[in-house]
Amino acid sequence: MPKRLWTPSEERIQNTNLYRFMNIVNETFNQNFSEYEPLYQWSIENIPDFWACLWEFAKIKSSTPYDQVVDDVGKMPGAKWFSGARLNFAENLLRYKDDHTALIFKGEDRVDRRMTYAELYDEVASVARSLRQAGVRTGDRVVGFMPNMPETVIAMLAATSMGATWSSCSPDFGIKGVLDRFGQIKPKVLFTADGYFFKGKQLDSLERISSILKELPSIEKVVVVPFTEKDPDIRSISNAVLYDDFKSLEPAPAIEFEQLPFDHPLYIMYSSGTTGLPKCMVQSAGGILVHHLKELMLHTDLKREDTIFYFTTCGWMMWNWLVSSLAVGATIVLYDGNPFHPDPDALWKIARDEKITIFGTSAGYIAALQNAGVKPGKTFDLSPLKAVLSTGSPLSIEGFEYIYREVKADLQLASIAGGTDLNGCFALGNPMGPVWAGELQCRGLAMKVLAFDENGKSVINQQGELVCAAPFPSMPIYFWNDPDTKKYRDAYFNVYPNIWRHGDYIVITERGGVIMYGRSDATLNPGGVRIGTAEIYRQVDLLEEIEDCVVVGQNWKNDVRVILFVKMTEGVELTDEIVAKIKNTIRTDASPRHVPAVILPVPDIPYTHNMKKVELAVKKVIHNQPVLNKDSLSNPEALDYYADLKELQ
Repeated sequence: MPKRLWTPSEERIQNTNLYRFMNIVNETFNQNFSEYEPLYQWSIENIPDFWACLWEFAKIKSSTPYDQVVDDVGKMPGAKWFSGARLNFAENLLRYKDDHTALIFKGEDRVDRRMTYAELYDEVASVARSLRQAGVRTGDRVVGFMPNMPETVIAMLAATSMGATWSSCSPDFGIKGVLDRFGQIKPKVLFTADGYFFKGKQLDSLERISSILKELPSIEKVVVVPFTEKDPDIRSISNAVLYDDFKSLEPAPAIEFEQLPFDHPLYIMYSSGTTGLPKCMVQSAGGILVHHLKELMLHTDLKREDTIFYFTTCGWMMWNWLVSSLAVGATIVLYDGNPFHPDPDALWKIARDEKITIFGTSAGYIAALQNAGVKPGKTFDLSPLKAVLSTGSPLSIEGFEYIYREVKADLQLASIAGGTDLNGCFALGNPMGPVWAGELQCRGLAMKVLAFDENGKSVINQQGELVCAAPFPSMPIYFWNDPDTKKYRDAYFNVYPNIWRHGDYIVITERGGVIMYGRSDATLNPGGVRIGTAEIYRQVDLLEEIEDCVVVGQNWKNDVRVILFVKMTEGVELTDEIVAKIKNTIRTDASPRHVPAVILPVPDIPYTHNMKKVELAVKKVIHNQPVLNKDSLSNPEALDYYADLKELQ
């Protein structure tokens, strides 16, 4: 039986947005819910009623009301949401124009900038006017190659205020990685900074931009934001203008928010691209708005008085998710740089100084804090902190326990999981419910998430494939350059017709919680038994001798054998004793079938730019198969260590 780590007080429960929403559902639909799970069951059985209620609760701004919530709740893909409604995404995020702080920007170089909602509105108005003057029209693509700074948020809001579609990559992407993405969607305007800071180094972006532009003839204007230099030299970049020179000098006008259909294209997001050219997933303005507000208000309990932070780059969907917090009127903390610079508790200093109430990060970061012996709760006053969010990969039981032991005993730890594809979550936090070690608290409201066994049957307390058996508003409306929807259908619907297969391996517990076991396409099958990689990571994470690891299956003598690659803690070598310790830990706490056949040391573990281990790429390398689009990796050189290993021959 897993350990219960936290239970909210009755006072805290009754102060949540979720409790208030539940009571509205009770009154409106003559229900008597007092806990989450019955409300969840109602939401998946009454999907149109749930979303209609959420629309009112979140006070969605629309110039024209909707005719119906959804045309066919049994159709996936292709269900039409909120037909008849006309709205603007940016208008919903800029509903506040007061002196409440909207954005706080912190960076490695100790930059500290603040912007109120009134200042943000005026800045967006100026940039939007300039984009119109530059010829940007509804449906054009505007892109960012930007650090996580206020100008990125401003550019996105300015573009979407007029119905342009926004897409972004973080500046640590290589030239090919950027071209693989932006080259497909043919943007008209590109925003970039002159450079960025990482691990104390100043890195240049303009040289790469110059090379990128040679392959991107669609770009008519490049707007350069000075960041690392006060007055960067942009003469080598065609059609370039500095941000302050681009902005309209006239007094900030009222923004002309284009009123557009619910399913107007808002964002183009990208698959990681490690197995082929990245898929360009087009997401709708209305779908993202209602989905994000559901997750932020109900599952994260975000309120106007909150200060929310998520450690993310502009190339990860958590940036888009974070920025939607503006629609609630909360204060957002943006950080750009390495989270361990100049020391491992850098982000917790910011949490203390800015009185952060919701702190979002990755499971990898939490594991790194553990390994570094950081004890934020002992070092800093974190009394305002009410929630920690973790995503990117499954958070180990030890990671859960670490947060409650070393960060704060009284907070909601919400391990959340979903994907770039839906720009949101399938399973996430329940601010009214307890936290159990190793378990995501709940499935998302109105998300009909099931675990399917090998026969396509829904199972409880048994490992299975994560599927979603009903449509939801933030599904991609289409993939770019996919006129017959073949790529879209192949991505999610080629195994179970009319049911979204996400590619994760999970258990749904009898409590309604979810345990993640890693990507199903990276599932190990030694002796025909399916094993989730997360089960092995959980055991290895316990060992102080190991800093990081990646596990894959190798085809071997008509079977599969488990190969574990370990990055050793600095100053530690992989000895026979440590190999025996690893195997014994896995055998005792997982099962004999989980024990790796081979354990090998490597100097580095490859990750994508959005902080996911690339098990599939490692698997390809050890099988001498080509890995496409290495530019989607933050450290592509790491793959070289896995090639031609004599121990695997």
